[in-house]
Amino acid sequence: MINFFKKSIILVLLPLFAFTTAHKFYVSVTNIAYSSKDNALQITSRVFIDDLEQTIKERYDINLHMATDKELQNTTNYIEKYINTKFSIAINGNEVPVKFIGKEYDNDIVVCYIEVPNVKLSEVKNIEISNEMLFDMYDDQKNVVHFKLNDHKKSYVLTRSNNKGMLNL
Repeated sequence: MINFFKKSIILVLLPLFAFTTAHKFYVSVTNIAYSSKDNALQITSRVFIDDLEQTIKERYDINLHMATDKELQNTTNYIEKYINTKFSIAINGNEVPVKFIGKEYDNDIVVCYIEVPNVKLSEVKNIEISNEMLFDMYDDQKNVVHFKLNDHKKSYVLTRSNNKGMLNL
């Protein structure tokens, strides 16, 4: 009876140990749309909180405690600083300034709001995005980018070796 009990425990626990090293996917999703009302590119980028927080901790040696009661008051400044070094947009071959609007949390995701103001879509021939967020931390990071500008839609999966995507209008 005891031998049966030991075998039963092993059969129950073995599958549990097999899944303790589950593979984690490293991905962000960025949506780029044009607002004719504001004459601006409006960008939302969704990143896992723990991935961004770990990257900022490694890069700036600070623990932000994002989405907790201990969150630092200047968390937004660090996120903006990081995004400004890893995210860029060029219109018709010329890099344009991006404006970090703010952030909010959605469960385990931080949603970053970015804008490129003063864009006349009628004058735009192409838009190129470079998104290197989290590539410095995770080799298998993927940054998915969705363009939706009027009737033009295109999606890219950006990687460390291919970190740019272009939409021709």
